[in-house]
Amino acid sequence: MISNANDSFGPQWRKSTRSGATACVEVAHVNDRVMVRDSKNPDGTVLSFGRSDWDAFLDVVSAGAPD
Repeated sequence: MISNANDSFGPQWRKSTRSGATACVEVAHVNDRVMVRDSKNPDGTVLSFGRSDWDAFLDVVSAGAPD
């Protein structure tokens, strides 16, 4: 189920601390998945990642800009 950030029964979305004026993403942890969406289009496409894939992504980003 995908829902708006204000829906108390759906995922609890939070905006990235690195979001800018034009590049905003929100993430929600749902069971063993990490959901990612565009904050400007909350009803649009939602990407779903497993925890290990998300952790690997964060490791690459933390190390510097990926090629």
